[in-house]
Amino acid sequence: MTNDFSNEWKPQTALVHGGTQRSQFGETSEALYLTQGFIYESAEAAEARFKGEEPGFIYSRYANPTVDMFEKRMCALEGAEDARSMASGMAAVSAALLCSLKAGDHVVSARALFGSCRWVVETLMPRYGIEITLVDGKDMKAWEEAVRPNTKLFFLESPTNPTLEVCDIAAIAKLAESAGARLVVDNVFATPLQQKPLELGAHVVVYSATKHIDGQGRCLGGIVLSDKEWIDENLHDYFRHTGPSLSPFNAWTLLKGLETLPLRVRQQTETAGKVADFLAEHEKVSRVVYPGRKDHPQADIIARQMKGGSTLVCFDLKGGKEAAFAFENALSIIAISNNLGDAKSLVTHPATTTHKNLSTEAQAEAGIGAGTLRLSMGLEDSDDLIRDITQALNAA
Repeated sequence: MTNDFSNEWKPQTALVHGGTQRSQFGETSEALYLTQGFIYESAEAAEARFKGEEPGFIYSRYANPTVDMFEKRMCALEGAEDARSMASGMAAVSAALLCSLKAGDHVVSARALFGSCRWVVETLMPRYGIEITLVDGKDMKAWEEAVRPNTKLFFLESPTNPTLEVCDIAAIAKLAESAGARLVVDNVFATPLQQKPLELGAHVVVYSATKHIDGQGRCLGGIVLSDKEWIDENLHDYFRHTGPSLSPFNAWTLLKGLETLPLRVRQQTETAGKVADFLAEHEKVSRVVYPGRKDHPQADIIARQMKGGSTLVCFDLKGGKEAAFAFENALSIIAISNNLGDAKSLVTHPATTTHKNLSTEAQAEAGIGAGTLRLSMGLEDSDDLIRDITQALNAA
């Protein structure tokens, strides 16, 4: 390639070509390097590579050519300097939060989190002497009042799982900066196409690549992206010595997923908007939350920080758990699952699955009721999905 203008590529181009490394065989698809280790030409070369004096790979737990391509492609999409990919989304979240903290540090976190994220923040961190304050992520005053002299980290997801609340990332990032803390954002629900936290001032962004990035129900994966200095000083050694690394095969699968990510997210978002509008008019639905609608409680923030809506819709049925279960059981196209961002449309009852470990009070604080359902829209025809939802609502 004689003229390299890859830094000017738009997302659709970067997701097909970004980070590609070809072997001497000139393969079209990215090569899959299924190897644990690597061979050195001499003892001196091995010493130089371990010292960091010579470039190259050492061990696939540290880095691997296929995994490296996935990380570089994600950096090109996200606008990040560096990244480390992990075996799952929760491995990525845990690494991003724990790698820079020690006993005596303080973390301020939004209260509305995915169930496992909430467990890491609320249960795991205090075991290691890390102090935690949970706040309403929508309330800037709550964030400000929670700051202490030992505050080192802010954490949030936006839009939230499952109620699609939105936090003001730019304002919270500015507050974190003034407090000498780092803001970590879980950006799964927005995808890197609809929202770029690093551009809004966040310091670290995490993804469960299992969701939209794979998006076809095939494998697990996660990734942490930030500036190179933070990764070198905090994440590098944690990653190297605790071993949450992504397998080369999963990295290859995720690379294939990235190629079609814009096409899938565009259609899923369009379908989600249609479904949200339909549900908002139905007599059995008491609440609809969708970032693409004007009646979203944080519509002004969404207009500033998101480039589109979401592939997910949250809504409440008037009949509570009984109606929600009857609705789920009556669906014929949409499948019951706790996953999201898939090519297949999926429905989740958070109170009894993804957020079941939260108390009733904590669920209520997060906006989760007995009749709350989360719809993840797939690639099916939107008219077919609305027909399926209609007959299921009739059953409910």
